[in-house]
Amino acid sequence: MNEAITPQQLFDRMPGYLDAAKAGDLNATIQFDLSGPEGGRWYVTIANGQATASVGEAEAPRLTVSASAGDAVKILTGEMEATTAFMTRKLQLKGDMSLALRLQSLFHRPSS
Repeated sequence: MNEAITPQQLFDRMPGYLDAAKAGDLNATIQFDLSGPEGGRWYVTIANGQATASVGEAEAPRLTVSASAGDAVKILTGEMEATTAFMTRKLQLKGDMSLALRLQSLFHRPSS
């Protein structure tokens, strides 16, 4: 499946997974704080139907997503349900919850 994908590879590819039609006129920055091996900080900015991913800390994110790097990859690739991860505290969200609920539908899931 997605056995070898790293968080860095996932964020490098993420702009290509955006569904521009679903993004519409959304203008938002999402911070990802990933812990553990291969963890780090990335942020994704969505504007004008396009996404960009960057390493580091966003200035004023609308949403901050925190998880272990391994769990984040599983969630973003569909190997783990985001709702289950949230309920078991493997995924933590801070900020705009309506954006959090919309997040999964904004991006196509990568297929290895």
